[in-house]
Amino acid sequence: MDKATIELLARRAGLAKALAEFPDDVTAAATQAANVAERIKQPTDPAAEPWPPMRAGVGL
Repeated sequence: MDKATIELLARRAGLAKALAEFPDDVTAAATQAANVAERIKQPTDPAAEPWPPMRAGVGL
């Protein structure tokens, strides 16, 4: 993620003051969030549920 994108996202998220006072920390947080987002696996079937549906009385 480039510096301009990080600054834009930080300002849109209301982090202008944090960006001004702690630019290295904001950059580190944005980089870490981008790395985590890359590792999240998208479901191949969007209609599939990641876990069984919640039903009262099942599994008690």
